[in-house]
Amino acid sequence: MEQESLFDIPTNEPLASRMRPRNLNEFVGQKHLIGVNKLLRKMILADRISSMIFWGPPGVGKTTLARIIAHETKSKFITFSAVTSGIKEIKMVMEEADQNKKLGIKTIVFVDEIHRFNKAQQDAFLPFVEKGSIVLIGATTENPSFEINSALLSRCRVFVLKELASDDILVLLKRAISDERGFGKAKVNISLDDLKVIANFANGDARSALTTLDMIITNALEKEGIVTVTKENILECLTKKTLLYDKNGEEHYNIISALHKSMRNSDPDAAVYWLARMLEAGEDPIYIARRITRFASEDIGLADTNALNVAINVYQACHFIGMPECNVHLAEAVIYMSLAPKSNTCDVAYQRASADAKKMLAEPVPLVIRNAPTKLMEDLDYGKGYIYAHDAQDKLTTMECLPPSLAGKTYYEPGEQGNEIRFKQRLEQIKEWKKKHRQG
Repeated sequence: MEQESLFDIPTNEPLASRMRPRNLNEFVGQKHLIGVNKLLRKMILADRISSMIFWGPPGVGKTTLARIIAHETKSKFITFSAVTSGIKEIKMVMEEADQNKKLGIKTIVFVDEIHRFNKAQQDAFLPFVEKGSIVLIGATTENPSFEINSALLSRCRVFVLKELASDDILVLLKRAISDERGFGKAKVNISLDDLKVIANFANGDARSALTTLDMIITNALEKEGIVTVTKENILECLTKKTLLYDKNGEEHYNIISALHKSMRNSDPDAAVYWLARMLEAGEDPIYIARRITRFASEDIGLADTNALNVAINVYQACHFIGMPECNVHLAEAVIYMSLAPKSNTCDVAYQRASADAKKMLAEPVPLVIRNAPTKLMEDLDYGKGYIYAHDAQDKLTTMECLPPSLAGKTYYEPGEQGNEIRFKQRLEQIKEWKKKHRQG
């Protein structure tokens, strides 16, 4: 029998997909969830699955675990994508699931990257989750508290999946070498130490590790039916330096802080560098765009009122295009924010007002600026003495709009940067006018 060459093996499907665990025994990692006597394992084996959210970093088995659950519970498995699935498509499949339930067929709907679904898309699942037509399993790399509608989240149990240990990934790499779904039909000569290097390089991402192994073996030298992996093969395929960046850990917050403070310090070079660090490490561009939008008001505000427009436009551009093309939009935004005049007066004004609001939650609204939609309210002097500013000659009035106990309180104090110079002059004119006419 002729030895089958490695390169004759059908490899249309990526190695990570071919080696996807088929049952709980093959699944690696997440012992805190599916270990012996752990909650999720007991739910699966007892066929008592409810809607749930899997929250964890990429490549830790969220999709695989959802498929295993469907297989173990003999359920129909349907996947949805935020990019290709509109509300119409979702409702059509949900109605089919409704009919299947009547026939005794269970349906598991898997929504990968559920945080990318908009509110309307998420809401489309809600009635079918409520009446039990489907079991929804959503997968997300982002905190579900901020990314998933509260109504939907309240009906799902959240399971946190952890980054895989290097030893877990090593198990998967060894299996890929010996299993017929991987390279089991070929003779591959690769050392245990080399497999450990690949496992460590993956930073807890099984998919990344298997993809790297596939690349290394495919590019290795085959001689007399034996594929030998050398150190040179490994170094060649591991040219991209692993970036120190944990999307859910301390370094995530360190680097977003570095970006924010670089823009605040008007340092476009540092800002672009920290932006690149995040994007190249796989950060969601929408998260960065949201942070830039906050920065536009918190640190620039009225000093450059176009900053918020730029931030919102870039946020929309990231939605339209996605990575990697939207990197230039984000670069444009952080450079603009870095060079814009700075002012935190809007944020300071709100914090001052917030402090008073919390202490004086029961402070009544002055009668003069209350509406009087009924005769009773009119009789109680609601709206009495109100002056419509547009009818006034200078478009100004002397009415006091703060509660009496706060009359004359100042929250907003304009700065001396950019547009705020003009706003400061205007505010001084308004205050002088009111002082003069109140005295008069």
